[in-house]
Amino acid sequence: MGGESNDSKRIDPMEPWRNMRDVYLDAWAKTMVDMVNTEAYAQATGTMLDTYLTVSTPFREAVEKAMLKTLEQLAMPSRADVVSIAERMTNIEMRLDDLDAKLDVIRKLIVGSTPASATQSKRAPQATRKPAVKKPAKRGKK
Repeated sequence: MGGESNDSKRIDPMEPWRNMRDVYLDAWAKTMVDMVNTEAYAQATGTMLDTYLTVSTPFREAVEKAMLKTLEQLAMPSRADVVSIAERMTNIEMRLDDLDAKLDVIRKLIVGSTPASATQSKRAPQATRKPAVKKPAKRGKK
């Protein structure tokens, strides 16, 4: 047991190096944060991004054209085709909603103008409910 206490008290020869590394990394991180938060860095980054986008535009357009040709040859829809269909479906959905609202208005006008038909329509669901209640479910299964 005496040997174990000596092992736990031993000095780690790498500890000074680790401490130096930590101090160096902390100083480097602080320097980088200070540099990135400057206006000059923001302008330089903006210029680099503008240049990249300007240079990459022709390549991006070429890839886009090649992709469209490939999709066309494989008889698959392109992004523009899918967007067009989505817009059409949205338009159809909106028109159906408008028609539904108009039918609700017409139904209210018809029900409001004929009180006799309103009482008949109220009685009709009750008449259909009574036979359903009278029929036991077990008889239908036998």
